[in-house]
Amino acid sequence: MDFNFKEEQLAFADALKRWVTKDYSFEARKKIVHSDAGTSSAAWAALAELGMLALPVPEEQGGFNGTAVDMFVVMQELGRGLVVEPYFATVLGAHFLALGGKHPELLAQVAGGELKLACALAEQQARHDLSDIATTAVANAGGYVLNGRKSVVVHGGQAGSLIVSARSGGAQRGVDGVSLFLVPANAPGVTVRDYRTLDGQRAADISFANVQVALENLIGPEGQGWDLLDAGADYGAGLLCAEALGAMEAIFAATLDYLKTRTQFGAPIGKFQALQHRMADMYIHLEQARSMALLAAVRLASSDVEERRRTVSAAKFRVGQALKFVGQQAVQLHGGMGVTDELPAAHHFKRLTMIELSLGDSDHHLQRFIAQPGFAQGDIA
Repeated sequence: MDFNFKEEQLAFADALKRWVTKDYSFEARKKIVHSDAGTSSAAWAALAELGMLALPVPEEQGGFNGTAVDMFVVMQELGRGLVVEPYFATVLGAHFLALGGKHPELLAQVAGGELKLACALAEQQARHDLSDIATTAVANAGGYVLNGRKSVVVHGGQAGSLIVSARSGGAQRGVDGVSLFLVPANAPGVTVRDYRTLDGQRAADISFANVQVALENLIGPEGQGWDLLDAGADYGAGLLCAEALGAMEAIFAATLDYLKTRTQFGAPIGKFQALQHRMADMYIHLEQARSMALLAAVRLASSDVEERRRTVSAAKFRVGQALKFVGQQAVQLHGGMGVTDELPAAHHFKRLTMIELSLGDSDHHLQRFIAQPGFAQGDIA
């Protein structure tokens, strides 16, 4: 298996890195975060112009048909640059639409930067269990009526359309009876409460009160949407692992620079052996996380569902352990400065904390890995 990036992938990463350096500096990002919108229309247009929005979209809809490995290098740079635009939410929503295969015109709009998406999947009572769905979808003559509430919808307030999981049958917890819907964010009965999260991004709590959804807005088969939801969530978790890797690389580099310049007792503190050992431990965590995140990106294309599930969960767990260690050590090695608003390291640490809690934390994915067939018999490598 070749884990070397192709020339085209490196070109995408380089273009994004140059844009972040030139137009999305730390100071520019702070202004965006504290603006009323919380995002930048100019930055969104730049991402579209660079081809980042077209990258994951199929060629038939004007995209580049990028793989998860192609997306890996993009998410890595977004994590390194602390980009707060609704890119992840939109490409994850586009992936759901691509899996459903029914809305090519919307995918074309995503590729052109004309449409932002968000995925309303989590509910207050469910924690990380996406099959715990209290939101209901009742069929009627016009399609379906949705009622319920979704929590912490990443960039839900900036989206033009929402990917919503709802229960059209079965018990509240379980994989049977799950359906996915495309819901316009401005549909009657949709209420969005937008707010800023601790990492500077935006999220929203969204309620649905007798929201009429047309039959053609069903994504995938009615009541059989769990496999699609599960595959989409794994894709999103894989992208988050790549973003976390970029953020860890940035916070590691910043810590190393700090140890080289901060002096104590007449010498740079980086010369102290105890601190060198801590940096070495951080590097080991970083490299192990890199290996697992890249393996997950490769295995996302696997036709073996069990292989995909266990690899993604193993990666999310290992990356989760690494980001905690690397982030906490970076804060400690920076001293009191490590938690101040003035240093990018503090913001990287906050973003890493949110990634750990998104689409399943370490404990959730460890349990999911253990639950995969073959684990008890020792058949899983």
